[in-house]
Amino acid sequence: MWEEILKAIPVYFASMLKFIFGPLAGYASQLNMVTTILATVAGMMTVVVSLTYFGNWMKEKVFSRIFKKRNRFTSNNRKFVGIWKKYGLVGVAALTPILLTPIGGTLLAVSSGSPKEKIIVYMFVSAALWSVIFSGAIYFFGNKVLPDFVQ
Repeated sequence: MWEEILKAIPVYFASMLKFIFGPLAGYASQLNMVTTILATVAGMMTVVVSLTYFGNWMKEKVFSRIFKKRNRFTSNNRKFVGIWKKYGLVGVAALTPILLTPIGGTLLAVSSGSPKEKIIVYMFVSAALWSVIFSGAIYFFGNKVLPDFVQ
């Protein structure tokens, strides 16, 4: 049991940075698929919950000292606004594991002013669904598709 938990720690941290890294790390570590799914969802939700509740505090206290205030729109800002206008909170939550990182998707959702409870619920549903899909695909088709160094 402890071996399985120790193998799940890198999966947890990998999925905090980029969602697809969790199932890939779980497959490479030869974890049970259920453990990989749980660790991947836990990693993403750790980022979502921490940024949802402490994102504004970090922005005001930490980042305002590091970065000077800018009042200009960049092409990335316009892309995020376009995604938000087109898809809304549900779309951003659904696209976060695929296109955005957990950090980027959460920051986009928080900056839009959506209720914190809705952000957490939608992101959890999205993380659970995509974790099952990604892990299932990687575990069932991994031997045929992935390179030998991942297996």
